Amino acid sequence: MDRIDRKLLNLMQRDAARTNVDMADEVGLSPSSCLRRVQRLRKSGVIDRIVAILNPAKAGRGIKALVTVELKLHGEAHMRRFLATASTEEAVSQAYAVTGETDVVLMLRLRDMEEFDSLCDRLFRDETNVARFFTMMIIRTAKEETAILL
Repeated sequence: MDRIDRKLLNLMQRDAARTNVDMADEVGLSPSSCLRRVQRLRKSGVIDRIVAILNPAKAGRGIKALVTVELKLHGEAHMRRFLATASTEEAVSQAYAVTGETDVVLMLRLRDMEEFDSLCDRLFRDETNVARFFTMMIIRTAKEETAILL
C-alpha cells in the first residue's frame, strides 16, 4: 500500500459516496487507474465493506449503552456461545471478548428502556451463564469515529 492508496482510503472513509472521477482528481490519477486501485483494495480485503452510517437518533435508536459482562463459566466454548447469542440481538451493535476482570463488552443502540429490559431478560438473567453485568448509559459522546486514518 503506497501513499496514493492511503489517500484514497482516507477519502473513502470520509465519504464513500464520492465518485471515482472526483477521487481520481483529488489524488492525481486517471479515473481508470483510480478504479483499479479501489478494486484491488477491495479484493485484498483492506476495504472490508462499504456501508451507510446512520444517525442513530433519527433511525429510532437514540439510547446508547455500554455493558460489561462477567461470565460464570469460562473457556473458549462458553465465550463463543455467549458472543453468538449476543450477536443475534438487534440492539447489540458491537460485541467484544476482552481481557481483564470483564469477559465481554457490548455496545447497545436501543429504542427505549423497555427494549433494554427485554434484552436483559434474554442475555443476562436465568440460565444465561452470566455471573453479573454492569450497564453504563451514555449521556454524551465526545468522539465516535469509524475511520482508521492512514
